[in-house]
Order: sequence, then C-alpha cells, then structure tokens
Amino acid sequence: MNEIKKDNTEEKILKAARTIFVRKGMDGARMQEIADEAGINKALLHYYFRSKQKLFEAIFGNIIGQIFPNITSVLLSDKPIDEKIGIFIETYIDMLLQNPYLPAFMLKEINRDSDFFENTIKDRKIELSSIFKMLEKEMEAGKLRKMNPRDIIANLLSMCIFPFAAKPMLKLILFGDNHQQYDQYLEQRKSTIKEFALNSIMVKQS
Repeated sequence: MNEIKKDNTEEKILKAARTIFVRKGMDGARMQEIADEAGINKALLHYYFRSKQKLFEAIFGNIIGQIFPNITSVLLSDKPIDEKIGIFIETYIDMLLQNPYLPAFMLKEINRDSDFFENTIKDRKIELSSIFKMLEKEMEAGKLRKMNPRDIIANLLSMCIFPFAAKPMLKLILFGDNHQQYDQYLEQRKSTIKEFALNSIMVKQS
C-alpha cells in the first residue's frame, strides 16, 4: 500500500512539474508552485526531489524521450515514403496540439543551457543517422529529389513547430485576437504541410 501511495505521489509531482516548467521555464518555476499544483506540501516535494534542478532534469528528459521516438518510429516503418511523411506530420502536429506550450519551452530551455540539452540527447542515445540513410535510399530509388536529407528533417520540423512556437505573433498577424480561428488554422496545417512537403521533395512519377 505504501509503495502504491509513493508511486501516486511521485506521478502527481511529475505531472504538476511538467505543467509549471513548460509554462514558466526553469528560471520562472518555483517549487512552491509545483507543490501547490500537485496538492502536496513543499516538504514532501523536497523528499521526492531534493532540488528544482533534479526535478527539471527528470521532466526535460521525459519530454525529449517523447518527442524523438515519435520521429524515428514513424519514419523507419515499412510504409511507402509519402505515407510515412504524411503520418509523421499528422502525428507531430497532433502532439503539439495537445502540448501547445512545448515548442516555446524547448526553445527557451535549449538557449538557456545548450550544454544540458546536448548532454540529454547524448545520454538518451538519440541518433538520426538511420533516418538520413533511409531518406538517401529513397533518393537513390528515384522516389525523392536529390538533396541533403538533413534539410528534409529540418524543414518538416520547422513547418510543424513554428506556428506553435510563434503563436502570439502569428495569431495577432493572421487572425487578430481570435483564438478559435487560430486553433482551427493549426488543425488545418496538417494537410497544408503534407501537400507542400510532398510536392517539394517527391519525384513526380510519369
């Protein structure tokens, strides 16, 4: 029973910490806020995580682990390349729709401590070379235009991420202060990006 209670408390802490960190960043978050969000006292929070840095590392590592497996699992499947790219775009934007604060949080924290981000990537052994090789193979087979495969990944990620990372600016420019229209626009981006990306990299079959 105690073990179950301990697991539930830790789960509540991690969920609360993710909410606060993603919205306020490492520098803006306070342990008292996290404790309040989790519905526990600050002393109990420190019992589980002795410092804000340790708690942040757990949250950041978890987020990185969620993002990159989505990339590799979809793009390294056995589906045709156009289907894989389409599924990747839809999956990635769906994830961002569920976590709209994530892009701005990631960019802020990467710039705040780039060494920590680099070490997190290395610790989790995240490597995209297999994806680059897959894309090069598709180019050799005449299905994709010849280009740097890194450009394909960079372009796909930026087209998906930018409207979320720059939401305050884009929403104001495109729709004024209409949140609903902008949310509908983000949902429609899935088909827009898919069409644009496939038209730019796929070789037209005669």
